[in-house]
Amino acid sequence: MERENFMDAVGHYQDLVYRVALHAAGSPQDAEDVVQEVFLRLFLEEKPFAGPEHLRRWLIRVTVNAGRDLTKSTWRKRRVPLDSVPEPVFEAPEQQELYREVLALPESYRTVLYLFYYEGYSTKEIGEILGIRQSAVTTRLSRARALLKKRLTEVL
Repeated sequence: MERENFMDAVGHYQDLVYRVALHAAGSPQDAEDVVQEVFLRLFLEEKPFAGPEHLRRWLIRVTVNAGRDLTKSTWRKRRVPLDSVPEPVFEAPEQQELYREVLALPESYRTVLYLFYYEGYSTKEIGEILGIRQSAVTTRLSRARALLKKRLTEVL
């Protein structure tokens, strides 16, 4: 990738990549590592992108995969407990509680919920980003909602 295009992409997508990395990796330090890895891969990418949306989807897919690779690491599992994940600040306490419950879901459910509700992607787009069928995305969303509903009713 040309240096000027790369710098434009970093400036435009850095926040998005960090948010997805934070969600996927679980800690700010690991998210920063993932962001560096993603942008290194972007810099080394030789194929041109069809447009900004293609680049955006590619970045999200690479970020999710890099986050998964990091979470699979045995070293990381021993080093960072899941309950130590820093939480963003929300306006309403209900939003904070909902976010905590989303984080407590299994990774496959958590990822589709995040991309669908927080990033605004459709099920088709999520399927393309994660490399799974749209029907698998809708199934995961449905199961995640049911599990989240169950967990929230237990809390209340």
